[in-house]
This record gives sequence, C-alpha cells and structure tokens, in this order.
Amino acid sequence: MNTKKTPAPGRQRSALAAVYFTVFLDLLGFGIVLPAIPFFARDLGASGLKLGILFTSYSLAQLVGAPILGRLSDRFGRRPILLTSLAGAAIAFVLTGLAHTLLLLCAARTLAGLFGGSISTAQAYIADVTQPQERAKYMGLLGASIGIGFVLGPALGAALIYIGWGFAGAAFVAAGLAALNFILAFFRLPESRPPEARGRSRHTGGWATTVRRPRLRRLLIATFLAMLAFVAMETTFAFMGEDKFGLDGGKFGLILVFVGVVMILVQGGLVGRLTQRFGVRRIAILGGLLMAIALFLIPVAPTLPLTIAFLGLLAAGRGLAAPALSTLLSTLSSDDEQGSVLGTGQSFSAAARALGPILAGALYDLHIAAPYLAASLFALATAGLIASVEEADRSSFT
Repeated sequence: MNTKKTPAPGRQRSALAAVYFTVFLDLLGFGIVLPAIPFFARDLGASGLKLGILFTSYSLAQLVGAPILGRLSDRFGRRPILLTSLAGAAIAFVLTGLAHTLLLLCAARTLAGLFGGSISTAQAYIADVTQPQERAKYMGLLGASIGIGFVLGPALGAALIYIGWGFAGAAFVAAGLAALNFILAFFRLPESRPPEARGRSRHTGGWATTVRRPRLRRLLIATFLAMLAFVAMETTFAFMGEDKFGLDGGKFGLILVFVGVVMILVQGGLVGRLTQRFGVRRIAILGGLLMAIALFLIPVAPTLPLTIAFLGLLAAGRGLAAPALSTLLSTLSSDDEQGSVLGTGQSFSAAARALGPILAGALYDLHIAAPYLAASLFALATAGLIASVEEADRSSFT
C-alpha cells in the first residue's frame, strides 16, 4: 500500500483542478473530430475495412505508447509527460486537418494514439497526491472530466461543421485547444512527483513486468474485459436500434449523450460516496455485475424506452467499474511505478478498443443479440476476477 504524505488541502485542490481541466480540454479536442472522421474518411475513398483500420491504428498506437509514457512519467515526472502528450496532440490535430489522403489521415491518427497518454498520466498524478482511501473519489472525478469532454466535444464539432468550417476547420480548432491546453498546463500544473522520487523507478519492463504479478494480471484482464464489454454496445447499438426500432442518426446521438451524462453523474457524484461506505473492491464488483445484467437485457427489451433504461444501467455500471478498477491497480502498486502500471492498464483498454469492434461486428452478423450476450459474459468475468484478487491478499485493499 502507498503511505505517502498528501499536499496541504489548498494545494491538493488546486493541483487536482488543474489536472482535471487539462484532461477535459484534451478530451474536448478529441471529441470534436471523432464523430466526423468516418464521413471524412469516406470522402477520401475509405471502404468499411479501411475505416476499421483507421480506427484500429489509433488504439494500437495507444497500446504501445501508453505504458512507455507511464514509465517515463515515473522517471522524469508527471508534468513533462503531460506537456509532451498535449504538444503531440496539437501536432496530430494539425496533421489531421491537413490530411488529403487516407494514408496521411491514418498517420495522423497513429501519432495521436502514440501521444494519447494524458489519461493514464493524470491517473498517476492523482495517485501521487491522494491517499488510497480517497483515491476512488478523485479517479471518479477524473472520469467525469473525461465524460464531459466526450459529451461536449462532438456537439462543438457538429456546430463547427454546420456553420461551414468543415472537417479541416474542426481539426484546426481541436489543435488550437490542445495548444491552449499546453500553455495553461505549462503555467498552472505543478509537478506531483518530488525530485528525489524521480529516476528511482524499478518498474522498467512495462507489460512483461506487470503481468507477471498475479493480482495485477487479474485486474488488467478485468480492465480489458470491462472495456471489451462496453465497446460491444458502442459498436453495434446503432445497427440494433435501426433494425429493431427504426432509430435514425439524430436519435442515436441523443441516446449516446444520455449514456455519457449518466456516466458523468455516477463518476462525479456517486463513486466517492459509495467507495467510502462499501469499499473500492465491492463497488468494482457491483459495476461489473450491473454491466452484465444490462447487457443481457438490452437485446431482449421489447420497447425503445426500456432499452434506453437498460443502457442507463449499463452506463451506471461502467461509471462505477472504471474508476474503481484504476484505483485497485493503483493501490496494488508502489509509489515508484504508478505511471507504468496505470499506463499498462490504459494499454489493455486500448487493446480492447482495437479488438472489440471487429469481434462485436462479427457476432452481430451471426445474430442481433450475440455481441450483447458475449459482452454480458465478459462483464461477469470482470466481476469474478476482481473478487478473486481479494482472496489472494485482502490487506492490499482499503
């Protein structure tokens, strides 16, 4: 367990506010261009397969980049790595706006994935300045910041395209936000890792070192499966909604906003209170179970309102499980390996985002309910893996 001293309350609040705002702006820029990429890629001649490769390129690059950036943040500090991530994002958005071929667009998305380490570095930052018993609350608030960026970003991107700025204009606005974010973070974001702690990290093997430790390995697999389960819904619900209820793109967008708002409310308001009362591990298990139940019920719901209610239950489960899993990974790691372990966790999530759409799409072609039933089993396995870790070492959890 980590037994560090936390900063004074005023300094802690200021540092946390700065890192939350940094991640919010980062995800806001990301969300501006994400929904429009498929349409722009189609204009450049993309087939369905090439579109899948385009999206997978980002996730695969993040799979490689996240643990590397995490290890570097342990060695050199969180602040320089966050600044590097923001600078890389700005460059990637500029290249996205300038792309006039699929190859250049794919290269820009790959660069964005390589520098997409702000979330795991921010998680490590929070671990640096909080005690284990309060960490889930602040991880939840980080998740809420991410969610707000994802909800507002697509709306801003759609508005920019609607007023005639086009995809390139939206990408350049995203680049400007990333550049502004870099400037604000440069002046407002303090370093969370003391000088004497930098450079002494013993955790240098990334995936190989982390997955050899049984408890961390189970939690990382749980992280992978939880993301895989949620991605199954993200990938196929537009098709299912259209096939079952005649859902159009506008209504689908509103439903996604609803899912995002539920996750924001759960992560921003409930996670901290529930983990204080029931413990992080129980809340992580509860999140996995709620996801499993919701995913099982979504394809059999007879009406659209009931389906949306089950989507809300899924969002609530995801909102509980994600910050709780990050907290468990953090509490099983020493102070000198927070960035590396949490970066590896982000890498496992990226692997699920790379594999999930392909698997879910193939299952949907077999049967409309198949991806949801498989995802329900993944979520159930997530809860089981988390429960099994406690049996290995109860003293590791608060």
